[in-house]
Amino acid sequence: MNRGEAEIFLKAVGERGDADFPLLDAAIACSVHEDPTRDPEAARQMAREGAERLKLRLDRESPEEALAETMAGDLRLAGDLITYDHPDNADILAVCQRRKGLPVALGVYYLDAARRCGLEVRGVDFPGHFLLRIETDEGPLALDPYSEGRVVLPSELTRRALHAGLTPDVAERLDTLMAPVSDRAVLIRLQNNIFARAVAARDYARAERSALRRALLDPTDHRPWLDVAAAREGQGALAGALLALGQAQLLDGGAALAARAARERVRLKLN
Repeated sequence: MNRGEAEIFLKAVGERGDADFPLLDAAIACSVHEDPTRDPEAARQMAREGAERLKLRLDRESPEEALAETMAGDLRLAGDLITYDHPDNADILAVCQRRKGLPVALGVYYLDAARRCGLEVRGVDFPGHFLLRIETDEGPLALDPYSEGRVVLPSELTRRALHAGLTPDVAERLDTLMAPVSDRAVLIRLQNNIFARAVAARDYARAERSALRRALLDPTDHRPWLDVAAAREGQGALAGALLALGQAQLLDGGAALAARAARERVRLKLN
């Protein structure tokens, strides 16, 4: 798969409904789009191995224990505590090679293995730190893929929420903190991570690619096109920035004024 083929695949995936969203395949396509020189087979093989090992563990362990032991123990997936902001931590193929990454990147592999084995696991768009929600006989539990899949207790969820800036009344509402999100939202969060790190590093070409992937994954959202425009402007590609801003205006969603202002700023640079 080359970059163009990856874009075609992501566009087709973006047009599907959430119930039919192929998380791992879409995540791999995003990595290939970023660097088409790599072979994704190792990631697919690790995913298959994870599902096979998890199936065996489920015969003798609870779902949450089996998932954590499979992913963190058998596959050695863990959070990168030393170089947290390294770009590879948000890349699915690099995570497979290095066996470490960001919570949301690790979470993609957790979710894939769980689904293959019939477990009900969803992503949780927790502020500042992606988590997983697993349904058990005792009720839902929060798992932290960055911390080797350990269970996060309700008191810890509240503490983290307060630390992230949520108000006390919201931080104590476990139903809100544990609200599951779609697989599409999981992958878009991963692309947002890539965009933020690329902009911080002034790598505007990489920022543009990640924003474009978000636009393909959710074709109804105008916001990725604003980020595409900003990244193109950072590269000096002003005509391309104007095209992206025009696309944001077409999708609108309340962005018309912001897009018009940005277009005027870019147009003045062209003159």
